[in-house]
Amino acid sequence: MNPGAPPSPNSSFMERLRNGGIEADDSEEIKLNKTLLMLATGLASVAIVFWVAIYWWLGPQFSGTMPLVFQLLLAGNMLIYLRTRNFDYFRITQLGLFLFLPFVAQWSSDIISSSGVLLWALLAPIGAILCIGARKSLGWFLAWVVLTAISGLADWYLADPMLMPKSIVPTRTTIVFFVLNFIAFSVIVFLLLRLSIDQNRKMRSSLEVAHEQIKIEQERSEKLLLNILPGSIADRLRNSDKTIADGFADVTVMFADIVNFTQVAANMSPSQVFAMLNRIFSAFDELAEQYGLEKIKTIGDAYMVAGGLNEDLSDYSAAVADMAIAMRDLLRRDFSINASHLEVRIGIGTGPIVAGVLGKKKFIYDLWGDTVNIASRITSEGVPGMIQCDTMTYHRLSANFDFHEPQTIYLKGKGNMTVYRLIGRKDSGAGEAEAGSSAELS
Repeated sequence: MNPGAPPSPNSSFMERLRNGGIEADDSEEIKLNKTLLMLATGLASVAIVFWVAIYWWLGPQFSGTMPLVFQLLLAGNMLIYLRTRNFDYFRITQLGLFLFLPFVAQWSSDIISSSGVLLWALLAPIGAILCIGARKSLGWFLAWVVLTAISGLADWYLADPMLMPKSIVPTRTTIVFFVLNFIAFSVIVFLLLRLSIDQNRKMRSSLEVAHEQIKIEQERSEKLLLNILPGSIADRLRNSDKTIADGFADVTVMFADIVNFTQVAANMSPSQVFAMLNRIFSAFDELAEQYGLEKIKTIGDAYMVAGGLNEDLSDYSAAVADMAIAMRDLLRRDFSINASHLEVRIGIGTGPIVAGVLGKKKFIYDLWGDTVNIASRITSEGVPGMIQCDTMTYHRLSANFDFHEPQTIYLKGKGNMTVYRLIGRKDSGAGEAEAGSSAELS
């Protein structure tokens, strides 16, 4: 039978006693309370047996009714608990027996009165501290103090030699039991406190391990959230249930579309297609992080990035242009990433947008507005290997970047629009080489 599992109706008494009434769904604190009270009961019962046996061995004979009743009450109450599983009732009644029976025994026996047996009643307030709590244990301690005071007053008034018969218990016997009571009581209290402290240490250790695990999972969730959302948006989402939608007056948006991806992927297995896209987009992610830009999303074989959504970059339009150039050049020179020699069309637009988080589940941070539409459409109308910019972006970059002559293209729903093909940064050898290559394509 597993410890802590509810016993079956046919389980033996020894199995019930071994499990101590612990249930599978008990908290660690309740398990410890049950263990301590069962241990105290078992140790007290064993101590009573030895107490009576040693007393008889020393010679004096007296009625064993009181110790026997004490032991039967403790064991009987424990048996009732093991059958009913009512721990609250068992806890109160068992502590009550620990408190009152030693006083009853003292009042009824001469040797008990002089052998320190009242120490056993301290198991009640000590057990209350361990099994009920420090605050509720005060009443148990006060009850012990009151009963002890009553016993002391009774002994005081009965101590008149003219009123008290001569004791029939030898002095040596009284001394032996005085020592035995102190030792037995101290051993039980020591074992209970030691077990309690040891179990509390184990529970604290378990809590520390659980706390570290929660911390690791929290950090993992944090990283996952930051992989989905910008940092500022993630903070707002954690701290508020309100809808997140912001307007930005000036943002630079870039789309990158892989050319002829469908035709290339048609001759590949699904795992090969995934591996190819993963290598390319992972490299793009590193570039976005390098230039301090926000990756918004991937849509099939298209990649979307934006600059200006946070205050980290002052010249975010230039950062987007630098990333676009780096993406184009990466695919042209690094064939460990681009084994299929794919090229990209890139479109960049600058202007106002609306950004926000859609939905409650599997949400995504996205951008909307005319600027986004323009960037997307000039991408699809572009030439492989070219970076096309709208007029706003051109004016923002023209002082530091070289461009081809402007061209007019037709965009559905927008009509004719002027676009500028980005070559590279001014005074850049790569830009001059790109200018020659672009002239050939034109």
